[in-house]
Amino acid sequence: MALPPLMPKATAVWLIEKTSLSFEQIADFVQMHPLEVQAIADGEVAQGIIGYDPVANGQVTREDIARAEANGSARLTLAANAIPAAKGRGKGGKYTPVAKRNDRPDGIAWLLRNHPELTEAQIGKLVGTTKETIQKVRDRTHWNSANIKPRDPVILGLCSQGALNAAVTAAQERLRAEGIAIPTPHPTPFESE
Repeated sequence: MALPPLMPKATAVWLIEKTSLSFEQIADFVQMHPLEVQAIADGEVAQGIIGYDPVANGQVTREDIARAEANGSARLTLAANAIPAAKGRGKGGKYTPVAKRNDRPDGIAWLLRNHPELTEAQIGKLVGTTKETIQKVRDRTHWNSANIKPRDPVILGLCSQGALNAAVTAAQERLRAEGIAIPTPHPTPFESE
């Protein structure tokens, strides 16, 4: 079934007041019952509703209304671009449950040690953290740096193995394209265990 116009009752009020279309034509366009359109015209329903001009709002053309007024069996058609496209919701930040938030620095330390080719942005996206936190873990200036132990973020549940593999592959392809050698994991201050 086709979508109704925006504000169907207000559109029906405007069409009743400003055109000579039949109740059936208006009802078909606004997807209401003809008796409800007749009740609007009689003032029994939709009292106080201000008419909504479908022509000014691009839902129907003046020519389409004139064509339907001339032919009682013709029907109005909603313009293709009349209904605005729904905007997709942004993903926003990655949510980490409260119980796992203290595991983030451990996951960051593991990624810094085992995948030095990853950028801070990639690590932040994987683990759901900020560049500032990544830098503090790297510099050992994090407030809990004495207790940070590098642990795999996949095992900690901070990211999926597929997401980690995709990030590592993208980082390695970026380095190859730039002509930079892929760094190998090197000992970090965390390996004093």
